[in-house]
Amino acid sequence: MSEFKSDFLRTLKERGFIHQVSDETGLDDLLSKETVTAYIGFDPTAPSLHVGSLIQIMMLHWFQATGHRAISLMGGGTGMVGDPSFKDEARQLMTVDTIAANIASIKTVFSNYLSYGEGPQDALMINNADWLTSINYLEFLRDVGRHFSVNRMLAFDSVKLRLDREQSLSFLEFNYMILQAYDYVELNKRYGVRLQMGGSDQWGNIINGIDLGHRMGTPQLYALTSPLLTTASGAKMGKSANGAVWLNGDMLPTYDFWQYWRNTEDGDVIRFLKLYTTLPMDEIDRLSKLGGAELNDVKKILATEVTALLHGRTAADQAAETARKTFEEGALAENLPSIDIPTAELEAGIGILALFVRAGLAESNGEARRHIKGGAVKVNDKTVSDDRLVVATANVTGDDVVKLSLGKKKHVLVRPI
Repeated sequence: MSEFKSDFLRTLKERGFIHQVSDETGLDDLLSKETVTAYIGFDPTAPSLHVGSLIQIMMLHWFQATGHRAISLMGGGTGMVGDPSFKDEARQLMTVDTIAANIASIKTVFSNYLSYGEGPQDALMINNADWLTSINYLEFLRDVGRHFSVNRMLAFDSVKLRLDREQSLSFLEFNYMILQAYDYVELNKRYGVRLQMGGSDQWGNIINGIDLGHRMGTPQLYALTSPLLTTASGAKMGKSANGAVWLNGDMLPTYDFWQYWRNTEDGDVIRFLKLYTTLPMDEIDRLSKLGGAELNDVKKILATEVTALLHGRTAADQAAETARKTFEEGALAENLPSIDIPTAELEAGIGILALFVRAGLAESNGEARRHIKGGAVKVNDKTVSDDRLVVATANVTGDDVVKLSLGKKKHVLVRPI
């Protein structure tokens, strides 16, 4: 479609969010005429979502910002089964208590992007356990299961992939796509939902829900997916050298989150400004014309804007200032990540390899040793060449810390307690 009438689809198109839409004209007309309710489902497989989920959260943000009602659906019910989509093996089953704790933790992030409340355009946080846990199995089989063709389900890429590799697909997992489709129908019945959004890997599941809705008498339902993002070098979004880039501050310090975006590859900067910030497009167009050394300044803007949305403007500015002091002035910045070590331990002395592992700067003694051989390890800004070095109270500076550094950009303060 050449030009959308609705603010939402126009915004998504110009910022690069759209991969597929089930009926562009129909959805555009609907969004132009009335306040529409849409949802995206999130699986509570960990206490925090990671950066890979941020594109979906931003889609909900823009949906509300353009005058519609957004629902963030927590998979408290489907989480008991686990999404088999494109997984090589079954997920580990979680207890009900673990799922509840994960949802409570994940919820804290959403209010930074959406305004929740009771008004017609206020967002809603819904848990599909509200209806899935009370399902009567025989009734569900008769009323919902009869609409599903096993032949068609076996042809789904997410299922076919597992079967082609001769990997086991449990009956439990096979039910997941039925439950997800039923969520769409139930959300339409309860909240008038007309649109489900998600990553492109969810297209088949969403279409399943539209088809089930049609068979069960809902109004026309719609699907919209975003592209599955990789970085310019082909790496998956949400992963870094140190593991997952979590959204919850208690699982990843604000400074580390800021640094993740500051280290964005040159070829991704403008695309990420469009997807992950709310900067106006004319400002992004202006920044896109900068190059060379100025591109580093654009990366700092990206890092600060993305961090401000998640952690607040003050925390983002502090992270940017911490980076500036550390790299440009060589000063010790109080906001660097830190670990506490009992004073008695430091008095006895701790090997540099073990200390680097405890600080999260290496995953093993072997990795720390390789970094030392490569000249990348510093203690209090002095390069370490001996992997048998013992760090002790003599290394504590006048600031009451020991500064550990890996390369130019990773620093951790060791604080005696």
